[in-house]
Amino acid sequence: MLIDVRRISKIYNEGQLSEVRALDDVSLQIDYGEFTTIWGQSGSGKSTLMNILGCLDLPTYGEYLLDGEPVNEMPMKKLSTIRNHQIGFIFQGFNLIPSLTALENVELPLIYRGMPYNQRSELCRRSLEEVGLGERLKHRPAELSGGQQQRVAIARAIAASPPIIMADEPTGNLDSRSGAEIMQRLADLNEQGSTIILITHDLRLARAAKRIITIHDGHVIGDEAVPEEQRREALTFIEPVSAEHQGGGSQ
Repeated sequence: MLIDVRRISKIYNEGQLSEVRALDDVSLQIDYGEFTTIWGQSGSGKSTLMNILGCLDLPTYGEYLLDGEPVNEMPMKKLSTIRNHQIGFIFQGFNLIPSLTALENVELPLIYRGMPYNQRSELCRRSLEEVGLGERLKHRPAELSGGQQQRVAIARAIAASPPIIMADEPTGNLDSRSGAEIMQRLADLNEQGSTIILITHDLRLARAAKRIITIHDGHVIGDEAVPEEQRREALTFIEPVSAEHQGGGSQ
């Protein structure tokens, strides 16, 4: 089992009047090679869960086993290595470095990994071409639209085809056609063996995965397989997540 979460809770301001239980007694398992959506409305706890699954945060209570190893007991250096070598993140807020070009932003995680220049340069150029930014390699984030910045973030996550890809609303700044292309790319990576974990509040987008885990008020309330017909429909045409997330478009 790749991911084994056992009764985890994430509590902020525990014991105070302002206590918030972002996650409350959550258990779930995700096996190698799955394409899974964690679906829920805003404030449901899905992003908190992604941060824990991605080793960006630790639960207050409970146990998280990643590839059989207890994450709670790992030193920070090992957690950093896991994030850099095993997980590709697609963040809703892009997390691009303003002073770096698109190509340099995509290259950065591979530099930390110690990958040779020629190898990483080829991987990153190809990755940017796959998301339609082959002509924008030298542009900095301020010179790109919101949709283009999202594509850079996606290219950065998939450049080295990591074994796990975690995507938080990956089509939120893209038009329908571009969103469908990105989801098809994630589906292709899944077919090649990558484990994909998609975080979204958009049910139509959620159905592009093979499995949907539903979270509400910090609890897992549903876990079901997605019929293949619904998956094909979702991958063919995907609506933008919401108008408020359209950014500068996706030209």
